[in-house]
Amino acid sequence: MNFIDARLIKQIIVSRGLLAAAVGFGFINGILVVLQAYILSTVIAQVFQNQSGIEPFIPLLWALFAILFLRGVCIWLAEWYAGKAAVRVKDDLRRWLQEHLFLLGPAYVHRHFSGEITTVVTEGVESLDAYISQYLPQVALAGLIPLVIVAVVFPVDPISGIILFLTAPLIPVFMVLIAGKSEAATRRNWTALRRMSVQFLDTIQGLLTLKALNQTADREKKIEKSSDQYRRATLNVLQIAFLSALVLELVGTISTAILAVGIGLRLLKGTILFQESLFILFIAPEFYLQLRQLGIKFHAGIAGVTSSERIFEILDSKIDGQDGLRNSGWSLPGKFSICFQSVGFSYPDKSLPVLSDVSFRIESGQMTAIVGRSGAGKTTLFHLLLKFISPGKGAILINEFPFEFIPQDIWREQICWVSQSPSLFNKTILENVKIAKPSATMDEIARALQMAGLEEFIQALPSGYDTLIGENGMRLSGGQRQRLALARAFLRDAPIVLFDEPTAMLDPEQEALMVDATRHLRQNRTVIVIAHRLETIRTADQIIFLENGSVIESGSHDVLVSKKGGYFRMIESLCI
Repeated sequence: MNFIDARLIKQIIVSRGLLAAAVGFGFINGILVVLQAYILSTVIAQVFQNQSGIEPFIPLLWALFAILFLRGVCIWLAEWYAGKAAVRVKDDLRRWLQEHLFLLGPAYVHRHFSGEITTVVTEGVESLDAYISQYLPQVALAGLIPLVIVAVVFPVDPISGIILFLTAPLIPVFMVLIAGKSEAATRRNWTALRRMSVQFLDTIQGLLTLKALNQTADREKKIEKSSDQYRRATLNVLQIAFLSALVLELVGTISTAILAVGIGLRLLKGTILFQESLFILFIAPEFYLQLRQLGIKFHAGIAGVTSSERIFEILDSKIDGQDGLRNSGWSLPGKFSICFQSVGFSYPDKSLPVLSDVSFRIESGQMTAIVGRSGAGKTTLFHLLLKFISPGKGAILINEFPFEFIPQDIWREQICWVSQSPSLFNKTILENVKIAKPSATMDEIARALQMAGLEEFIQALPSGYDTLIGENGMRLSGGQRQRLALARAFLRDAPIVLFDEPTAMLDPEQEALMVDATRHLRQNRTVIVIAHRLETIRTADQIIFLENGSVIESGSHDVLVSKKGGYFRMIESLCI
């Protein structure tokens, strides 16, 4: 089995008490199997050889029933403790992934498929269950119980002990021979699942667009193709698993047969007692069962090991903007400036830089509009200001203080971000607004909704603040969704507001309402907006015009228009 990340091993060790309990009860079950075989062989031998009734052996039969009951309890407890250990490790991994993905931010998530990440967090982590709860305990039991059985058999019949000792390695050898094919097939199956998840989630999220463009039939064929690939990959894994089970059963059966033939011949010659031969024959299947179970559970656990590679690949992703953890006493002064000095940035999967030698200055209390054609680098600038990423070159200064040393959490407390597509959840209006400030009072929430222009609409709803808005606010109009995001900004009351032009996709009536609401939000705050509408750009104190990742011009609207440069040509061509 391929290499397991050290952090997973550490988490498994943290749960060692639970796994140790699982192995302990499994081991006790193995000891009880030996006692069961001894009692059963003794009763049968005495009854058969002495032709006596069963009455003298009733106490032994009661002991046998007690052993069977205790075996059932031990098996249940072993599985319960192993399952508990798996649940603990899975919970820890999911918490790590969630926390790490939040720290990585949208810049990382946007570079990867959300369907694939969702599959890793759900199915990927869940597939570790079999590895932790089944394979790991069985590794210990496959080493302990056969040793105990060999130690018991050797004094009774050394020849049988030698046969057990020599045939035992055959099952692990065949298991290793098949392991390579099984691992490769499981890897292909996991890859097919990730691809299918990506296509399926993208299809569900874009179903309305696909319907509008009459592309549903084409998408249906792609989904069918990816589903068929996943089906074939799954059947390939099952084929190898069944073949492996057949080989392991065959090896175990042949080994048991060799042992039985040897005992039978020696029993005919009178060189072994009948009770001893029965005892060995009863206990031999349990000896090989532990090794066969190891091979079977190896296939169950290998999927988890394969998925763990992607889990820890995400956890190993570098978190940008974390250098500030070295300085926790920073606070934003009343008057400040944000200065970009020759900032450059390139995404890992792109050869050309997104930003190159970007320099400008933003003063507190001003409104700055960042404009440029699609792909100019506007969103990347916002990601830098939000500490989702760190500059590859140059520096960002806040009042001459290095931006990289400002703690991420403290800096984000100073910022409110209103995007074109706000994240709304299938909860009530009240719960969606309180995300911005969980400790807010009802008066503060009502005031924020009123300033965003939503109070009258909410009062008209039968459930008022407790109205469910649906996933992504599907029960609200586009303007209402944007104003709900604006209400969060009012409630947060941060000194710096980042607008990713929330009016870009609204009709003129809704746009007018949004412009009126945002006018109040701009008062006494530093506003940085990615602008797409001329009405927004005109009111900015400073305009920064980007082209191909570089600042081409900066200044007020009138000054830039008078220069007849790139900004003027963009306005003239109506490309903003």
